[in-house]
Amino acid sequence: MKKSPLQIARAAYQPKVPASIFGGNKLVEGKATESVADQADIKKLFPNTYGLPIVTFEKSDTAVAAKAINVGVILSGGQAPGGHNVISGIFDGIKAINKDSKLYGFLGGPSGLVDHKYIELTSDIIDEYRNTGGFDIIGSGRTKLEEESQFDKGLEICKKLNINAIVIIGGDDSNTNACVLAEYYLAKKTGIQVIGCPKTIDGDLKNEMIETSFGFDTATKVYSEVIGNIERDANSAKKYWHFIKLMGRSASHVTLECALKTQPNITLIGEEVEAKNQTLDDVVTYIANAVKARADKGLNFGTVLVPEGLIEFIPAIKKLIQELNDMLAANQAEFDKKSVDDKIKFIIEHLSAENAAIFQSLPAAVSKQLALERDPHGNVQVSLIETEQLLAEMVAKKLAQWKKEGKYNGKFSTQHHFFGYEGRCAAPSNFDADYCYSLGRVAALLINSGKTGYMSSVRNTTKPASEWLAGGIPITAMMNMEKRNGKMKPVIQKALVKLDGGPFKFFASKRDEWAIETAYVYPGPIQYFGPTEVADITTETIKLEH
Repeated sequence: MKKSPLQIARAAYQPKVPASIFGGNKLVEGKATESVADQADIKKLFPNTYGLPIVTFEKSDTAVAAKAINVGVILSGGQAPGGHNVISGIFDGIKAINKDSKLYGFLGGPSGLVDHKYIELTSDIIDEYRNTGGFDIIGSGRTKLEEESQFDKGLEICKKLNINAIVIIGGDDSNTNACVLAEYYLAKKTGIQVIGCPKTIDGDLKNEMIETSFGFDTATKVYSEVIGNIERDANSAKKYWHFIKLMGRSASHVTLECALKTQPNITLIGEEVEAKNQTLDDVVTYIANAVKARADKGLNFGTVLVPEGLIEFIPAIKKLIQELNDMLAANQAEFDKKSVDDKIKFIIEHLSAENAAIFQSLPAAVSKQLALERDPHGNVQVSLIETEQLLAEMVAKKLAQWKKEGKYNGKFSTQHHFFGYEGRCAAPSNFDADYCYSLGRVAALLINSGKTGYMSSVRNTTKPASEWLAGGIPITAMMNMEKRNGKMKPVIQKALVKLDGGPFKFFASKRDEWAIETAYVYPGPIQYFGPTEVADITTETIKLEH
């Protein structure tokens, strides 16, 4: 693999870490936990890993020698900047515990565990990937670890390689699978521990103990750089409204963070749309009014940020999609045999009258998309719905009507963008390089402490890294029950944008000003090197939350 000058320079970067994870440390247990909801159901499903305490590592003068441990690591789900540093942290962590410890990487995601595809990760391999983006060191995949037959196949390879623990690096679904695996191996007395690490650029895997999921910082900086470039182009050409869709199917954290960084004219927050019970027309009218207000000042250009999952946040459409998912889960085999036109007809015939009417009222592009293939959970693939183009077309239609009525005299030309894959494998920012490496080192400590069913946790991240707090949170403490493929299943509860939280309240206090004025901020590229106030700055979200 040929290295770029940046990669050569970044290889020398030494991640900053919590003081408590180097040298001697001791584990301090807190009080017992319970799940965020559905306590009785979660406890019944996870009798061995439910109610465990939160744990914290504190500095100790005494370093205790430990026996060698073998660890397997899995990258699960979509890529996020910093995954390689988590693996580097695990490697260095277990080698610090005992130089004879070994790290195995399962190839291609969870399927590598089941199919026994792996490599031993040596220092030569690890050193090639430190502080780099992507998941290409071992690859990733979206296989779900849900069946006992899969767990038993994993057990076979763990016994063969004398693996003591598995670390699953993934999002909410992947870490739910990690907890299921931990429960199974504990119940079977296999002696194999399972630890999770919080990954998702969507930012919706967070709580009191998980301040942010890794990759969010880098991805939002990458998107914000490009949004800033587009804003500058808009302010230069002064003739386009740019509609920009951003990652975030289930929550609007990415959109909100990018808005705080770049100050666009319009930012839609899905959680607010739902809370206000807005219709699609309400959203379109809101944008159209802002376009008109700027046109009245001679400003026929602007930027609009749209969260990927906006459609599902509109209450009437959300209700429709929920019934649609349940109906298709019960009739999938019959549905799959039909043509697209027949699928739409089938949907209308099988929905309630209320939802059938809503389905038929949607633009053809949206109704057709709702009839297409579902994701692995049986849900609509909202990322494939071109929401940014749909909104632009509907705003244009409304403005044309207003022009006929003499209410609008501006010009409205649009450009459309979707920023998703552009940020998933970016070289990690200093924050993500530090945070991810620390998560890996903490995972090694949790394994050495005999813990299983825990997620690696690093907190106090607005402070210098040396003051970060390292520990672990039981994965069951984050769970609730949700309907998937027509059945209730335990899953980690997604964290939505809090409308009463600091980040949203600050945004809400500024958006009317940003809508009318051209208050753009151009963040520029990620700064790896330079003064601390530039290179090591954390997200606006975390700063405002604290």
